[in-house]
Order: sequence, then C-alpha cells, then structure tokens
Amino acid sequence: MAFSFRNKAKPGEGIKASALEDDAPKMTAKEEIVDIAKTVFLAVVITVIFRIFFFQPFNIPSGSMQPNLLVGDFIVVSKGTYGYSRSSLIYPLTRMDVRGHVMGREPERGEIIVFKNARHGNRDYIKRLIGMPGDTVQMKGGTLFLNGEAIKREFLSNETVDCSSSVAATFRETLPDGQSFIIQECRGNAGDNDNTRPMTVPEGHYFFMGDNRDNSQDSRTPQVEFVPRDALVGKARRVAFSVDGNKSKIWQIWKWPSAIRYGRLFDRVE
Repeated sequence: MAFSFRNKAKPGEGIKASALEDDAPKMTAKEEIVDIAKTVFLAVVITVIFRIFFFQPFNIPSGSMQPNLLVGDFIVVSKGTYGYSRSSLIYPLTRMDVRGHVMGREPERGEIIVFKNARHGNRDYIKRLIGMPGDTVQMKGGTLFLNGEAIKREFLSNETVDCSSSVAATFRETLPDGQSFIIQECRGNAGDNDNTRPMTVPEGHYFFMGDNRDNSQDSRTPQVEFVPRDALVGKARRVAFSVDGNKSKIWQIWKWPSAIRYGRLFDRVE
C-alpha cells in the first residue's frame, strides 16, 4: 500500500508550524534569565573540574627554557600525570594543609614539568627534570655531570638570539636513560651556575634545570634547590598558542595576525 502526504494549505497560505511548536509554552523573561544562569553555572563548574583534575594552561614569562619554550608561549599541562597533591589544586585550595599525593606515576628524567617553588612564594616554575632521588648532580665548566659521569652533548650551531648581548650556542644533550633535547648556552658566559659543588638529591625530591643554562634560576641556585614530589603540578604537553611579544602585546588583538607564531601552534613540548 502506498502512502502520500499532501500539503492542504490553501493557495497563498504558508505552511503552518508543527503542532509541537504551536503547543510549546513560551518562557517568561524571569524564566529565561534563570535558564541562562543555570547554563553559565554549569559551564563554570565543568571548567573548574576540568582545570583541577585534567589540564591547565600556563604562559611562559621568561626565556629560561629557550630554545624549546619561548616567551609568549601558552602551554597545556596535564594535571594527573604525576598524581594529585596540594600543588595540583587551584587557588585558594593550594593553601590547604594537605600532605602527600595520590595516584599518578613517578616523573621521568628529561621531562619538562611545572612545579610550585616554595622558596619563591609558591610560584609556578617550569624546568626540565635532570636529577632523580639519589643522583649526584654537578656542573663543571658548563658541562653537566650526573653521578660522576659527563653528560654527552653535541654542538649544533650558534644562534642569533638575544643572550645578554652575546651569541647563544645550541647543543643536543643526551641523558644516560636516552632522553635527548636541545639546550642553549651563552658564549663567554662563565657564571656561578657553570661551576657548582656536587649536589646529591634527597629521597622524595628532584633536581631541575632550565634549557637556557646561563639564564635560568633552577636547582643549582639557593632560590630553588631540591623540589619535593608534593610540589609537582603536572607535565607540559603542548604549545596551544604563541605570540611574539616583540611584535604585539597579548591584549593587542589587532596585531595578532602578524605576531602569532603559527609554526609553534600545537607543537609537542619536548
């Protein structure tokens, strides 16, 4: 049997809306406001939960991780990689007297990690993990020594980047576990961080260094030293956005097209 449906509207008349639309009660202004408020509240709750337990954005304010992370990079950090602790929470929950951490795995040497620096007002720092608990770390003439052995590094090039009015040399450094990454050193810069005493990492702590070896406040300095496990916030994953501050301030949206570093968008942090 065949069925056919015909429009019975008279010539010149438009097709009527469905009965469902005709019968739908109209919301009052008060009801519309309440509905919008519920939607906004739900969106805020979801955002807060997502930020507490999963991912959090951070911006790079200094050149201490050059050449791998640049000033103006906005990165995404995974919160649960190393477990959850007071440092993983958001302010003002970070002020709670909570000890220890739950879930997660141990950090691995060579990973770039965000942590809270208790010696600097619990500010967020981002550095590369170099020394594990029990390791002895030392710098001799700008060369990194781990447990008495010099870390292998290969010269790559001289970069024309701002390095305190000198040229920066880049090297590929390879840690004993096989992790390989690029570091930067300022030519002719022999600072205190290039020659240190042997430092043995205590249990439950880690030793961090910046990839910009001559311009980084890290575990080689009294302002940071050894970082406890509970201070870890998360693992840096990707560059979500990047703006060249020399071309545009972040609030100067009209200058973004020429200031955005398009080649860095969604790059993995390595």
